[in-house]
Parts: sequence; structure tokens; C-alpha cells
Amino acid sequence: MCGSHLADSVRKKVSKALREQLVIPRDKKTTILVAISGGKDSAVLLERIHENLGKRRDVTIVGGCVDEGIEGYRPPSLECARELCESLGVRFETVSYPELGFKEMDDVVQKIAETNDSKTPCSYCGVFRRQGINHLARRVGADVIALGHNLDDMAQTIMMNMQNGDLERTLRLAPHTSTPLEGMAPRIVPLRWVPEQEIHLYAIHKNLPIHHEECPHGEGALRFRHRDTVAMMEADVPGTRHGLLRMADEVKKLHAKAGGESKSTPINCPECGQMCSGTICKACEMKSIME
Repeated sequence: MCGSHLADSVRKKVSKALREQLVIPRDKKTTILVAISGGKDSAVLLERIHENLGKRRDVTIVGGCVDEGIEGYRPPSLECARELCESLGVRFETVSYPELGFKEMDDVVQKIAETNDSKTPCSYCGVFRRQGINHLARRVGADVIALGHNLDDMAQTIMMNMQNGDLERTLRLAPHTSTPLEGMAPRIVPLRWVPEQEIHLYAIHKNLPIHHEECPHGEGALRFRHRDTVAMMEADVPGTRHGLLRMADEVKKLHAKAGGESKSTPINCPECGQMCSGTICKACEMKSIME
């Protein structure tokens, strides 16, 4: 496809997903926190949500970025995120790991090396970043959190859950339109049916400010290996990514028909008050390891 037809295709997919996932009450205003990073996925996500909903008086859009503290990587991507928000006239919010009580990721990586920790940097960063997004959602009073997971991301996550036999995580996959958790803003994922390649091309076609570098601490992450596996499967059998996502959706539907009960009941973490499924949340557990 040429650039204009590709853009039209992406617009239709995202608009359809937004209609299916986002429920806007008629009697109150809705605040959407769009989790942005300065990368291509979140840039396209924010641009599309703004295009679809930016003129509505009952919707407030906020761009939220978590600063993990990665020298040479996060500062330029943070500026890309800020530039995009300014160009769209969207409020921009950011929070750093130290503000949340966590060590910056450069320090975490050094600590991992010193202690021979078996966990990868991504294990820590993923948990801390989720806390950061939740913090920003509470700060702006968000009713909904929009995440920039694309089709490839979703397929990789489903593969990782299958490898670990983790049905519970598959059932908790966003969107949470019909399965909201009390006390937490539901997540939506409008890019879930759009391949990563198309998102990248769309961002370039629209000349969006994006940071192209990958995280320097990502080497060795399990997701990177699954990324290669899913890409190879897709090349051999086109449609594999869509099939994995459809399968996960069907599993969630079957679970809902069977009663939809979860194995674990969420509680408030005694350390930080965040919702968790164990005796203490993963963020507090990892934070104590880093002390």
C-alpha cells in the first residue's frame, strides 16, 4: 500500500477497536491517560486517540510518561513524548522512579551485576513502570488507561503465558472493558490488531516525533526471544499473530461463560496500598531486594 492507504487502514482498525473497548458515560466527563514513552507505538496511540476524541467536550486526554532513569535513552525519548503532546495540545505528565521510591534503572542494572541476581533488568522495570502508570492515573484522576500494545506485543505476551502455563495472566490481558477491577482504572489497547511494521510506517508517514533506539538494558529479556519466535512463525504461517490473539479472546469468553471466577482475590499491599494477588505486591518485593 501507499502511505495514504496504509494510514487509512490503520485509522479504521484503531477506530473500530476504540468503539469496541472504550465506554464513555453520557452523564459524566471521562479522563483518558495515554501511556506514552516517546516510541512509535505510544506516539501513534496518542495521535489516533486525539484525532478520534480530542474535540469531545466530555473527554480529557492526558499523556503520561514514566522516567525509568536510563541515561542516553530516556531523556531523548522523553523529549519526543513532550513534543508530541505540545503539538497536539495535550496535557503532559511525567513521574520518575525515585519519585515513586524506586532506584533508577541504571542503578538497578549495576546492583544486579554486583549481586549476580538471576532476574533481568526488564523484570524489575516492567513492575516499576506499571506502578508509575498507576501513579499517574491516580494523579490525573483517569477513568481509563490506554496502552500502546500492538499485535506483535500481544502475540508475544500470549506465547510467554502459554510457555509458563499461566492461564491467569492470559485472562487478565487488556482490554478490561467487560472485566474491570474495582479500584483500578481499566486498560484499553486500541492498537492490538495493528502489526508493529504498520505502526512504524504510519508514524513515519505522519512525521510523528519518535525515538528509534531500543533500551540498552533489554538484552537477554525473555520477550526478545519470543519476539523472534513469533516473527519466524508469522513468516512461515501468515496470520499466526492474529490467531494467537483470537485464541486468547476465545479463552476469556469461555472463562466468562463459566462464571469468570479468579484463582486469587486481589488485596491491598500492606506496604504501599496497591492492589496485589499475594501477601505483598511485586513492586515492594523487588524494591526491598534493591535496598
